Amino acid sequence: MTETTTLDDQDLPQTWSRRYADNLLGVFGSPQMCLVSGHGCHVTDAAGNSYLDLLGGIAVNALGYAHPAWVKAVSQQAATLAHVSNFFTTPGQLALAEKLLQLAEAPEGSAAFFCNSGTEANEAALKIVKAHHRGGRVIALEHAFHGRTLGALALTHKEIYRKPFEPLGAEVTFIPAEDPDALEAELVQGDVAGVFLEPTQGEAGVVPLSLEYLQSVRTLTRRHDALMVVDEVQCGMGRTGRWFAHQAAGITPDVMTLAKALGGGFPMGATVTFGSQITGILTPGQHGTTFGGNPLACAAALSVISTIESDDLLDHVRTIGRHLVDSITGIHPQVVEVRGSGLLLGVQLASPIAADVVTAARGAGFIINAANPSTIRLAPPYILTVQEADSFISALPGLLDAATTTQKEN
Repeated sequence: MTETTTLDDQDLPQTWSRRYADNLLGVFGSPQMCLVSGHGCHVTDAAGNSYLDLLGGIAVNALGYAHPAWVKAVSQQAATLAHVSNFFTTPGQLALAEKLLQLAEAPEGSAAFFCNSGTEANEAALKIVKAHHRGGRVIALEHAFHGRTLGALALTHKEIYRKPFEPLGAEVTFIPAEDPDALEAELVQGDVAGVFLEPTQGEAGVVPLSLEYLQSVRTLTRRHDALMVVDEVQCGMGRTGRWFAHQAAGITPDVMTLAKALGGGFPMGATVTFGSQITGILTPGQHGTTFGGNPLACAAALSVISTIESDDLLDHVRTIGRHLVDSITGIHPQVVEVRGSGLLLGVQLASPIAADVVTAARGAGFIINAANPSTIRLAPPYILTVQEADSFISALPGLLDAATTTQKEN
């Protein structure tokens, strides 16, 4: 164990990277940077370099960094009441539940359960599904990502994530997306408890499901008494320019899971049940959490929602998202297409150079993400300006050239 120190007046990169390697579990690999502060859409690293963050903590920091409304809400709540057990409730918890149900256009009898992450939200949803049909299978989509705990991991398609930890928390069958016949072939067997899907598959490379497919899933699951669970952990809370991505299809799911942008940087997740029949599936004692829905988390989430509303950020997300799509499409021979909507976008490349583009971008002062070897993911704060977006757009051809050259050299 190393002595506790700061990074001041030291050989910074060697210091923080050594301390990380010596003291943290290496499940994330080696960190790219040590970040020390942020404001707006920019962050600063331990060496004093500034970056335009176009990843937003992986779709988390909806209001960017140190947003005055968020800071005020969390600071005031911290000075008032930070945590209580779930033997009690608080005004913020009540207000947040009511507001989420309103935004979700949830029918009477709907309810919210608060937790701390998207994985936990999906764990709660999985328990609802399993309790609905004891012993039933669960359907998930190929290329799905729903989390890394044993239940949520069972729903995650990538075998390299699942294999070392089997048996997992559910019997799951994976089917291709956009194929209603494949779904119906499973449902007609009569043993399916529920279907999990992401309206936009983020980890798969930002792949939106068609509205027609979402509507088909809703029709088929109702017909066969299986629950439809929409995982909006990454694409919800305004990320696509709507409060929730599934709303574009005009459907009402049975369960919805949320996290990421919900807390605007504070750990916060939610599982929403639609209608009294679904709400009543879990009974007292069948699920719980110590920290979920604590006053600090609820204050953060309420500030995110109120700021999105007061600053008309849903409209801004749609506008700036269209600008990015229109500007990046065709900008370089490596750009095959730009997928997604709002500020959840995937730039499909012609070659597997995404990791090299990320490195080149970091050197030029931009933070982006390689969702897979040939896809760049953009999920910036909702407050991103046109000028900030244009700075990246202008730099992108050079970044793609640099990455192409690096690939050829290797």
